[in-house]
Amino acid sequence: MPLADTLLRLGSRLGLYQPKWTSQIIVEVNRSLCLDFGLTGVQLERRESEMRSNLPYAWVEGYEDLIFSMTNHPKDRHVLAAAVRCEAKAIVTHNLKDFPRSALDQHAIIALGPSEFLREMYYLNPQFVSKTLHLQAASINQPIDYILDRLNVNAPGFVSFLRSKRFSES
Repeated sequence: MPLADTLLRLGSRLGLYQPKWTSQIIVEVNRSLCLDFGLTGVQLERRESEMRSNLPYAWVEGYEDLIFSMTNHPKDRHVLAAAVRCEAKAIVTHNLKDFPRSALDQHAIIALGPSEFLREMYYLNPQFVSKTLHLQAASINQPIDYILDRLNVNAPGFVSFLRSKRFSES
């Protein structure tokens, strides 16, 4: 959850990038949140409502006609089709193996793991990333090291990168 929170905060209205997803992607995410983290239907509905309210531009529609022409792994063709439809430059995923370069290059899209993507965001605007992470920690009344420890689960390369810069001391 801290990784999702960080990504959503960085992609907010004044953020560094514009997150994009589809209803199909949200269904998959909700299934994982329910099974892996025990979120209830009410919690999932509230989360999606907040996402729709705060990130209305993030929802991609009209990509379905492209799915069958995608050449990446069949179960993730809808993701690449949506990225092509909205002219995304990158797909952020832990599942890089399902997005080979041979399937992405023809659409000028890259696939990045969360650590690499977050490092890129840091390079673009270190002050904004720093402020975002500190606000994230403050929003749950925790020190920044708590957020870094939690992010280390899903973005260890990014956390290692930040700690090499003595980030938590800033």
